[in-house]
Amino acid sequence: MNTNWLGKELELSVGKVAHGGVFVARHENRVIFVSGAITGEKVLARVYEDKGGSFARAETIEVLEPSIDRVPHFWKKSAMAGGAEFGHISLERQRSLKAEVLAEAFERFAKLEIKTSVESIDSDPSGLGYRTRVQLHVNEFGDAGPYRERSHEVVRVKDLPLAVPEIQELGLHLKNWQSVKKISIAASNTGGLQWLVDRKLQGDKQLLESVLGRTYRLSPGSFWQVHKNAAKELSETVIAFARASGFDKNSQNLDLYSGAGLFSGALASEFGLETKITAVEASKQAASDSKKNLADLTNFKVFGTGTQDYLKRLDRLDANSTVLLDPPRSGAGNQVIAELIRLQPSKVIYIACDPVALARDLGQLVPAGYKIDNIRALDLFPHTHHFETVVSLVR
Repeated sequence: MNTNWLGKELELSVGKVAHGGVFVARHENRVIFVSGAITGEKVLARVYEDKGGSFARAETIEVLEPSIDRVPHFWKKSAMAGGAEFGHISLERQRSLKAEVLAEAFERFAKLEIKTSVESIDSDPSGLGYRTRVQLHVNEFGDAGPYRERSHEVVRVKDLPLAVPEIQELGLHLKNWQSVKKISIAASNTGGLQWLVDRKLQGDKQLLESVLGRTYRLSPGSFWQVHKNAAKELSETVIAFARASGFDKNSQNLDLYSGAGLFSGALASEFGLETKITAVEASKQAASDSKKNLADLTNFKVFGTGTQDYLKRLDRLDANSTVLLDPPRSGAGNQVIAELIRLQPSKVIYIACDPVALARDLGQLVPAGYKIDNIRALDLFPHTHHFETVVSLVR
C-alpha cells in the first residue's frame, strides 16, 4: 500500500509536544509531527515531508479548534521567518511545554523521574528584544533577512522583534547588500556593536562583556550567550550550585568547553583569585581570549585542545575536584562521559542547551554513582523550543 502523503492535507487532533518544537498527531496508524500547532487543538495540516516510513511531517495551514493558549504570532503569516516556532503559543504555555520535553527526556534516556519548571529570566512580558546575536542571510537581489521557516528563502522584514534594540536601530536588515551572502551581528552589554559582512569586520574591533564585575574581551565571531541576561543568570546559577555542593577552590577543578572563560571567571569572582581552575577549549581563538580575560587569576591554566584528548592525558583528579562542562548542542557524548567516570570527580556541574543530549549523558553518569543534587531550567530562548538546563551532580 502506498503511504506517501506528500502534499496531502490532513485533519489532525494534536497530541503531546515532541523534542524539536513539533507536536505529535496520528493518522491511519502513522505518526505525524506537526508544526504550528498546540496540544489539544484540531488542525488542518499539509504534509511537507514523507519518506514512506512510520512517520511524516506536516505544517498547520488552518486551526479548526484553537487552544486557549494560542496567541497572534509576532511574525505576519506572509513573512513567517524561522527561529520562532513557538511564537503562536503564550509564553507561560511555552515554558510548560519545554518542561514536559525535559521530563520526558529524563525518563526516556536516563530512567529518571524528575520534573522541574522552566523559568523566565525576562523582565519584558512579551519575551521579545532579547537576542544579542543575530544572523541575516542575503538573497540574489541584495535583500537581507532571516530565512523563512524550513527553507533557504530570505524573508524581507521591517523589524527584528527578537533582537535587542541596539541591533534593531542599526538597521542592517533594511539595507541592500549586493554580492554578500551572510551578515552576523553582535551587541554587547557595555554598548558595543560589531558585525561581520561575510568575513569583513565592521563596527567595534572587539566586544566587551561585563558579568558580575568582571570584563570579558571577545574576538570577532567568538561564542557568547545569546540572551542579554543569560551570562549573568547562568554564572549566578553555577556559583550557587558550586557553593551548595561544597566547592573546594584548592582542588583540581576543570572548566570543560570553557569558551572565553565566563564560568571560570564566575567561580574566581565568588571564591577568590587564587581559585585553582584548568580550562579546556578546542577553539584556539576562545582559549586565547580566556587566557587574557583571566590573566589576574593566580592558579588558572587554559589548554587549547579537545576535551576528550585532554581528559585522556589525565591519570587522576583530586578527591574533592569539581568538573564544570558546557558542551555544544550535541552534548558531551559517550567518550567524554566515560573519561569523567574513569577520573571520578566528586562534583559535576553540567550546563546543557539540549535536553535529550543532557539526558543521554546523565544516563551514563547516574548509574556510575552520581546523584542529582540541584537542577534549574532557564528559558533563554523565548518563542523557540530551546532552553538551557543546569544540573549539579555529586558522588
